[in-house]
Amino acid sequence: MSTMSHARARRRDRRVYLRSHPLLFGLLAATRGRPVRRIGGTLLVHDAEAYREALTRLALDRTAAGTTGGAARAALAGGGGVLFDQEGSGHRADRRDLAGQLGAAGVERLRSAWQPLLVRHLAPLARGGEVDLVGLARELAGAVVCALLDADADPRAVAAAAAEAAAASVRSHLPGPRRPRAEAAAVRAADRLRGLLAPGAEDPSDTRSAHTGRGGARPTDAGPGAEGAAAGPAAAQPVDAAPAAMVAVAAVNTTVAALPRAVAWCADAGLWEQAADPALRPALADELLRVTAASPLLPRVAASEGSVGGCPVRAGDRLLLVARHAAGAHRRDPDARRPAGAGTARLVFGAGPHVCPGARLAQVQLADVLAALAPYRPVVTRARVDRRAALPGWRTLTVEARA
Repeated sequence: MSTMSHARARRRDRRVYLRSHPLLFGLLAATRGRPVRRIGGTLLVHDAEAYREALTRLALDRTAAGTTGGAARAALAGGGGVLFDQEGSGHRADRRDLAGQLGAAGVERLRSAWQPLLVRHLAPLARGGEVDLVGLARELAGAVVCALLDADADPRAVAAAAAEAAAASVRSHLPGPRRPRAEAAAVRAADRLRGLLAPGAEDPSDTRSAHTGRGGARPTDAGPGAEGAAAGPAAAQPVDAAPAAMVAVAAVNTTVAALPRAVAWCADAGLWEQAADPALRPALADELLRVTAASPLLPRVAASEGSVGGCPVRAGDRLLLVARHAAGAHRRDPDARRPAGAGTARLVFGAGPHVCPGARLAQVQLADVLAALAPYRPVVTRARVDRRAALPGWRTLTVEARA
């Protein structure tokens, strides 16, 4: 591992930001010298303490246009709750249910959904072949969602529908040009996703192949009444199906963004020795998730007056919380022997009562992928940015063994 190796890794990873949202991430890079910067009615929040303050002390409007919750509600719920836009006791109960399913025992159960996929997908490396890690991440994410929700669907179809729903809706809350008819496309994609997750549903465009067994929580555990989901027009869908669809959208898109980018950084920076060490591997996974920051930007809207990082905030102000800067991704390279610490690394998953409940799942998944790849010491042979994806990531990331 060397400074030059990390520089190569950082240059490659920067491409996913600059080729997907060049103006936005150029602006964020230009303003990160100050903890908080106001531009009109928008506050750019870069500092770790200001980031925590915004998420834990400031009242936020979780249904406002231009926020994750607002975009999710418009696309997935038709007016109902989708976990990300909820408040109060119902929100806390839903999050507790999901967090329980994604605790240590739940994640250990879900490993049976992805470990056979690692064996199958990575087998070509032993024969001198290449592997596209984006394809692996998609099927892995779809298999985990199906296991978590006990959905009898092709994991690849679920992953494709979740990615389409996110591309048509979640990206719409970021600054920049809007794509024509994005909202209608988001509703159609969400309808297809809910149909796939409904008990006994089949995707008419799916060629269906054998996939992993099911197990785990029923759809009702993803939110009240989610078992009532059925295929059909969005208006005919019970709105309580939305939490299950939201879980799928979040799990698939963060996994597909995170895993290939983390592996690319590991390969470019020469971190396979750390990846091969069981004692260092969990810390390396945390460090790679910190520097790649699958959800690099959290858009929020203030619900009342307050302050963030000493900057006054008005009700209705837009907040762009830069998770990757708060976690020090732009200035501190990943190193399992000298990690940033959990308090900093986990900032990419949020902070306070709305912290992402999938943090443990993400860390264990990545650690297992690193363990499976480490014997091959793979290098990146081809990488192509996905310009449509909701989160910055690769459309193709191909590796081959160099061990």
